Amino acid sequence: MSIHPLAGKPAPQSMLVNVAELISAYYTLQPDAAQQIERVAFGTSGHRGNSLLRSFNENHILAVTQAVCDYRREAGIQGTLFMGMDTHALSWPAQLTALQVLAANKVDVCIAADFDYTPTPVISHAILTHNRSGDKQCDGIVITPSHNPPTDGGFKYNPPHGGPADTDVTDVIEARANAILEDNLSKVQVLELEDALNSATVHYYDYLTPYVEDLSNVVDMDIIARSNIRIGADAMGGSGLLYYRAIKKRYGLNMEVFHDNLDSTFSFMHVDKDGKIRMDCSSPFAMAGLVALKEDFEIAFGNDTDFDRHGIVTKSMGLMNPNHYLSVAIAYLSENRSLWRKDLAIGKTLVSSSIIDRVAASLDRKVLEVPVGFKWFVDGLFHGTIFFGGEESAGASFLRMDGTVWSTDKDGIILNLLAAEITAKTGRDPGEHYKELTDTFGAPIYARIDSPASIEQKEILKNLAAEDVKEEMLGGEPIKAILTNAPGNDAPIGGLKVVAENGWFALRPSGTEDIYKIYAESFIDEAHLARIQDEANAMAANLF
Repeated sequence: MSIHPLAGKPAPQSMLVNVAELISAYYTLQPDAAQQIERVAFGTSGHRGNSLLRSFNENHILAVTQAVCDYRREAGIQGTLFMGMDTHALSWPAQLTALQVLAANKVDVCIAADFDYTPTPVISHAILTHNRSGDKQCDGIVITPSHNPPTDGGFKYNPPHGGPADTDVTDVIEARANAILEDNLSKVQVLELEDALNSATVHYYDYLTPYVEDLSNVVDMDIIARSNIRIGADAMGGSGLLYYRAIKKRYGLNMEVFHDNLDSTFSFMHVDKDGKIRMDCSSPFAMAGLVALKEDFEIAFGNDTDFDRHGIVTKSMGLMNPNHYLSVAIAYLSENRSLWRKDLAIGKTLVSSSIIDRVAASLDRKVLEVPVGFKWFVDGLFHGTIFFGGEESAGASFLRMDGTVWSTDKDGIILNLLAAEITAKTGRDPGEHYKELTDTFGAPIYARIDSPASIEQKEILKNLAAEDVKEEMLGGEPIKAILTNAPGNDAPIGGLKVVAENGWFALRPSGTEDIYKIYAESFIDEAHLARIQDEANAMAANLF
């Protein structure tokens, strides 16, 4: 993909969304369930869409919330449902719609006091905290399209394990929601908004205090405070608007907080590589504003809109590639959590950097390599069999100091605070630590490129077998492995990964666009990476 001329520059006024138009379209445009693009579709992070395109409208939320209520009833889930939302313009009306349905179905639901915004990891934390009591099981809804552009809305469901719902749940909810749409919403139970807001089943809850108070059980907040290191925290206008100031006050941190006011146009952002506003804290283009301030702080960081992803900015490297930071976090945690069992594994997605494997081998730790999606780490984090689960797109979580579960969803807040802990305790920022790792294990060069693909071609990629690959060499080296199932759990990867000694590539079709993604990495040089990418494209052409 070519780089847009505005990439990395402040967003011009002409690019900002019309919030009133988005919300008006949410209520007035009616999706056609006969059109595939206008149906409910749960991807790896729930249903996402755009009200102007009739893919995220009131009818969708009426249908999907009723489907969640039906699923809860059938699954015997009777506890409180914890609901959070982010600061996208469509999140506010979507929460109101969901409350109308939840109240009509007599579901006890907790929303933030004063209708404040609530990060995804805070919802996971609340579910797990309350389910420890052994009483009626709680679950959650988060209304967010993550780092997607300001035009978008999103809705995702977290079952009682606190993490993203797996396909055995989302397939049921999706099918039920679309059946409700096709039946013109006749099966939806719904109250008038005023009646819902005054319902005895709608509760206003303090999410912030329990989460902030508990942080010292997962990150060494004392050492950060004692060090007095200068920290830059960019809330990026997201759902954690109130959280960094609360953390700063509670723990006495020397921290400057940016962009912690509501602006659903996200006018303060820098333009992403494709010319869109996107709150992607792993993009050097979107994060250009914070990167420009890197010399002002010992460590700085940002989050995407629902705060489940992290973006680490260091003096030594600027914005760290997520893969690079994951390897540093794994190495540091393995050596600095004395209560953790030594047999705990490391969870990584199969398109994350292989430097994680090299670091893990040096620590004598097992790697659980799984398909793309954080849902694959839920069980390991919940039961404490992995101490860390991380994915290439800047999402990760890890265990509490005592080795028990903290969250089963991605938590960008603790990953950011861990970067401060690393800096405070060692006197070196994570970028400097990464340099030490590459001196030992080699310096990987990692990239993802997108190529066009038809629906038929994407189906071919999703259903490949290892024997479909006839090549024996990759980047001048013998192919060591051809994977269509993840080695960590034998789950289908929905694509292909080809591995050699000093490089690999993976092909995965997009679930939402007419493209396939080529992830590739080389431990040799840029020319070797380009050769791997060329050979990956050639192999894909042969497969088609």
